[in-house]
Amino acid sequence: MEETQQSDSLEVLRSKLDLLLRTGQLLMESSADTSRIIRNMDRTAAYLGLPEKKLHIHITYNMLMVNLSDKTHSFSKFQRCDRHGINMDAISAISKLSWRAIKEDYTLDQYEKELERIKNKKRNYSPWLTAIGAGLACGGFCVQFGCDWPAFIYSSIAAIAGFRLRAWLNSTGSNEYVNIAFAAFFSTLLACLSAYISLPVIESHIPSALIPFTHSDTPWHPLMACALFIVPGVPLINFVSDMLDSHISIGITRAVNTLMIVAAMSFGIVIAIKVCGIDNFVKDLSMTPHNSYLAYAVAAAISAMGFSMIFNIPRRLLWVVATGGIIAVCTRNFVNLGPSNGNVGLDWGLILGSLIGSSLISIICIKAVHIFHTPHHCLSIPSVIPMVPGVLMYRALFALIEMHGVVGELTIAIHNGIRASLIILCIAIGVAIPNIFARKWIAPERHKKLIKMIAERKVRGKFVDLEHMK
Repeated sequence: MEETQQSDSLEVLRSKLDLLLRTGQLLMESSADTSRIIRNMDRTAAYLGLPEKKLHIHITYNMLMVNLSDKTHSFSKFQRCDRHGINMDAISAISKLSWRAIKEDYTLDQYEKELERIKNKKRNYSPWLTAIGAGLACGGFCVQFGCDWPAFIYSSIAAIAGFRLRAWLNSTGSNEYVNIAFAAFFSTLLACLSAYISLPVIESHIPSALIPFTHSDTPWHPLMACALFIVPGVPLINFVSDMLDSHISIGITRAVNTLMIVAAMSFGIVIAIKVCGIDNFVKDLSMTPHNSYLAYAVAAAISAMGFSMIFNIPRRLLWVVATGGIIAVCTRNFVNLGPSNGNVGLDWGLILGSLIGSSLISIICIKAVHIFHTPHHCLSIPSVIPMVPGVLMYRALFALIEMHGVVGELTIAIHNGIRASLIILCIAIGVAIPNIFARKWIAPERHKKLIKMIAERKVRGKFVDLEHMK
């Protein structure tokens, strides 16, 4: 009888460790930052009754490990994390589940059932709707670079086609980085071809009534924006956030993965540029916008909502993220632009503008999370993604690939690379403000609430006692 009870206890303990690992796996594979994964796993462990002082959690990019041990016992389990995507809806759902499970005293079966529901939940947007959102997001980027609305349409169409191509290639099981290169090549090729529509020789064959809708005064701008749906904005921000939170090994892994994605994208763009015979794409095509702030606002809202569809943000939050994108981008532009480039603003530069824009939206989100009941990063990251300097990143790599020994080419590559790195750092610091500065004010209240719930569970005998396992 005693052996049967011991066996049952061991089986329950294994189930609890398994549920804890599956919770962390779902967060890691949904692109949660490491600090959030640890907080949610700690909270889940409290629900499962696993003593905090005896529990050890180790997280890497591809593997999770938990160990529960005392002086005489040690139980360990591992879980691989192979599928890395972006699913903000799952991140939000796990956060809510970890609190609800403690509050409502879920059974293990209830928790497992809810975990499976989150894992297998259908995405909020169909593949084609996501592709359209990605395309419009790239069109929004194009407007921010100073293009007109016909060019916005051309950029969007090229991006939609490239996004669908990458999705199809991914479904075939081919290499992820090769798929990215093909998608970037195809999108850039289409954008290049669209530029010829505005040439007089082509327009002579287009009905005059359609010319106002097909002619673009900025026909080459779609080349800069059509592949930006590939830019790994979330991994970039997570990389900096992890490094700031001292999760060095995971941060480095995310950085290397990001570099591989940008390199694959740059390679595809380089090949397309070569096929199209475009010369000096890196230096000659200006990124300085000269649109109105109303155009900036519309483009920022479109880009933020488009990327939110890629990130699987709940539909109810789309307008919130759109508003955040408008605040972040318009603030960035007002600080960045000024009389020196023919715009209205403070003229303080892109780097400082990115820091102030992301910081402002991050501070706003500290309060907004209590109104919309979703994690901070699910609101702040989609809002600041339209500020990620994707063009500068692949222009830096493009310049290195195209280097022929001409004086100044290396300077251009380094200049673009350093600017992109500083802007990304500033955006990530802005987003990480709650963790860096506000956590000491936010965390104590949550910790007190958690301690109270844990004490109540201990009274009900819900915690694992290793001393009774022989």
